Amino acid sequence: MEQNRDMGLKKKNIHLMGIGGAGMSGLAILLKQIGANVSGCDLFETSYMRGLRDLNIKIEMAHDAKHVDDFAPNILVYSSAIPVDHPEILKAWQQGVTVSRRAEVLSMIFNERRGIGVAGTHGKTTTSSMISLITEMAGFDPTIAIGGEIADIGTNAKLGKSDFMVAELDESDRSFVYFHPEISVITNIDWDHRDHYITFKSVTDAFAEFLSNRKENGKVILCMEDKGIGELRSDYDLKDGVITYGWGTGWDWGATEVEHSVGGGVSYTLNYHGEPMGRVKLSVSGEHNVLNSLAACAAAHEIGVKLDDAKKALAVFSGAKRRLQRTGKVGDILVYDDYGHHPSEIFATLSTVRKIFPLRRVVAIFQPHRFSRTAALYKEFAEALSLADKVFILPVYGSDEQPIEGVTSQLIFDAVTEANKSHYEMSGNFDDLVRSVCAEARNGDIVLTVGAGSVGSLGRRICDTLQDLGAKIGCEKGAN
Repeated sequence: MEQNRDMGLKKKNIHLMGIGGAGMSGLAILLKQIGANVSGCDLFETSYMRGLRDLNIKIEMAHDAKHVDDFAPNILVYSSAIPVDHPEILKAWQQGVTVSRRAEVLSMIFNERRGIGVAGTHGKTTTSSMISLITEMAGFDPTIAIGGEIADIGTNAKLGKSDFMVAELDESDRSFVYFHPEISVITNIDWDHRDHYITFKSVTDAFAEFLSNRKENGKVILCMEDKGIGELRSDYDLKDGVITYGWGTGWDWGATEVEHSVGGGVSYTLNYHGEPMGRVKLSVSGEHNVLNSLAACAAAHEIGVKLDDAKKALAVFSGAKRRLQRTGKVGDILVYDDYGHHPSEIFATLSTVRKIFPLRRVVAIFQPHRFSRTAALYKEFAEALSLADKVFILPVYGSDEQPIEGVTSQLIFDAVTEANKSHYEMSGNFDDLVRSVCAEARNGDIVLTVGAGSVGSLGRRICDTLQDLGAKIGCEKGAN
């Protein structure tokens, strides 16, 4: 099978629009390693582009119809952020070039393998990263495609030699229905991406279709602590091939005796069919990561990884980048960054910080992501952020959306209760925010940047400014 695998992509000229994104850059790596001639373009420089250029992938800044002539692609792949009527896409169609969404091409690679597909509104990057590290360390040599860089492996994608593939699958535009996993993992189901899903039922419908596409006799791993998954299972009478996980001993995989370590990390007793299987120690923190690790153990077990090997990998797993990642330290001020952009994610992150640093003050810097999400969830954002002692709110990062009249960060601020308003501050730009945060910060603080946009770049700037202000210990840039 291996000799004939990926023949539809080898030696083809494949051009990727939006190549600088986490998902598209990973696809570019896989296509290059398969043997395709890969090129790409994007509007902005990103951290992923250096690695792509190291692979001799030609990248042009900006999207332009002339790229169709310059690179003569057989296949043009576009990200969901690019409108289908873009001149570059239209020209490709006019010239008979195959035009595909990212998920369509990635599924061509995935569906030829024994795929473990991880879906869910929250936690899918971390869960798929855990499974990837477990299978990699156990010698399974999987193909990997993750929506964020795995710190322990140093990449977000790689082509393995085995039949196995681990992939993070995105529900935001329903594109996960292209995939046919052998093992489907769903971490949770929430009503996000309301520009695409009109009702919560339309979300569960999409997940049901995703599950219906798994391979014959395929397994599905479900977190039974999630209300959305409970509704999915009830509405669609899911029974065959279902593996459950959650708290206690009532599920196939369960966690009991959870202990949070001051400063970071968590441990628990792992239970399989109600029987204790010893302790699992995680370097990452939070109850949400306990649940993520249960899903990873379940998936690894299904493909034959020994439980002891899974435990060893989980013990050293340091997380995906931008998932409560420490970005620096100045004096006794610790700076962390997190990708959370939904109220549930922010609540989980702040709850975790509270547990591992119970005596420290938490200063949160939040950049809302997308106007549609802000309009739908501004009250929930205000409530989740209330777990911090001080909150700075940046303007909305629109991503690929156009502004919506009346939708700004002010909605979140106005939703804060009067008793808490003194703890919140609006910030108009990065320069003003850095000055305000550094003036506010004091020894012992946890400073947390949170959001899916450009806010992740602020941690280093805050460290540099604090250091310039005379902190006793210099910034440990890039610390984990």
